[in-house]
Amino acid sequence: MQMIKKTLLVVLVLSLVGLVGFLIFAPGYVERQRNAIIPHPPYAITPETMALHNSLTIADWHADSLLWNRDLSKRGSYGQVDIPRLIEGNVAVQVFTAVTKSPAGLNYQQNDADTFDNITLLATAQLWPIRTWGSLVERALYQAEKLAEVQLVMPQDLRVIRTARDLEEVLARREAGEKVVGAVLGIEGAHPLEGEMTNLLRLESAGYRIIGLQHFFDNELGGSLHGTSNAGLTDFGREVVAQVEARGLVLDIAHSSLQVVQDVLEMVDMPIVLSHTGIRSQCDTKRNLPDALMQQIAATGGVIGIGYWEEVTCDNTPAGIASSIVAAIRVVGEDAVSLGSDFDGSVTTSLDTSELAAITQALVNAGMPVPTIRKVMGDNMLRVLRQRLETRP
Repeated sequence: MQMIKKTLLVVLVLSLVGLVGFLIFAPGYVERQRNAIIPHPPYAITPETMALHNSLTIADWHADSLLWNRDLSKRGSYGQVDIPRLIEGNVAVQVFTAVTKSPAGLNYQQNDADTFDNITLLATAQLWPIRTWGSLVERALYQAEKLAEVQLVMPQDLRVIRTARDLEEVLARREAGEKVVGAVLGIEGAHPLEGEMTNLLRLESAGYRIIGLQHFFDNELGGSLHGTSNAGLTDFGREVVAQVEARGLVLDIAHSSLQVVQDVLEMVDMPIVLSHTGIRSQCDTKRNLPDALMQQIAATGGVIGIGYWEEVTCDNTPAGIASSIVAAIRVVGEDAVSLGSDFDGSVTTSLDTSELAAITQALVNAGMPVPTIRKVMGDNMLRVLRQRLETRP
């Protein structure tokens, strides 16, 4: 009997050790696989291009870095974004987007609403607070808390932007020579609203300023580009869109169904953002909306954020990203194109955010005029942010 007890104790201890090891090492291993950077020699940047790059005001619509357990105040050895690397890449404004629900496999074609949600598994494996395990709104609120903690650790380097005044202060500090990064919070799909308008107000209070309507699933607001219904906006979706417009928030229609996009365009009078995507005529995948719809989005005064991964560019090298940007300009014009990396969004890229000068070099190599480079690399995005944040009540 004593031997059995000892055996059971040993098994229990080994099981606990194994569980602890899993919780410590598994999330990092998963992220290394999900957010890989293709090995490459240092990119060749001419002195002239580096000087140009360092003079740009760079802004990016989309990074999912808050989803992971890395300390964003420190330079990481994996993943694609953290504050030190944003500073190295000369990024002025970075949108950090909260992912709260995502299907296993990230299927672009079709996902049932009850498809297994891998964020639940990730939240538990990373030992997020128990309140986040079964609540999408709590997952979004927790990710906002994580960003606030980074700002507390490095207040000279990071400023969370909530107002137009915050944005202008960040830009003024950078003009004065400070290497501060402005961070804007967004939600990737309005799933954390959980069908309740009060949750929009909770997220707004927590600092969220960019509201995506859908992610990989249909939801209470309408159909996803990757869902099953192909539906347009529901009554609740129309109510949310109206509130986003009235409250000076930014509306993001990335991942929304074609009908949702059309419904939005018919009911709003504000710039619309498609935060991370590619150009259908240049890279023919379902993830990229038809060019004609892109032109309607641009006609609102909005912008298209070009992503850095192969499923939207068909070539994720710096030259391929530049080619997508050039294609986007042909389709929607130079005032409607911006950056939307999708860094740390379970995508494989050819660079991390510290290496953005490689994109500037690729645009120079493509013959793009400097004023256009300035617009694409940040000025177009800043125009939309200013316009929306200045209308906040």
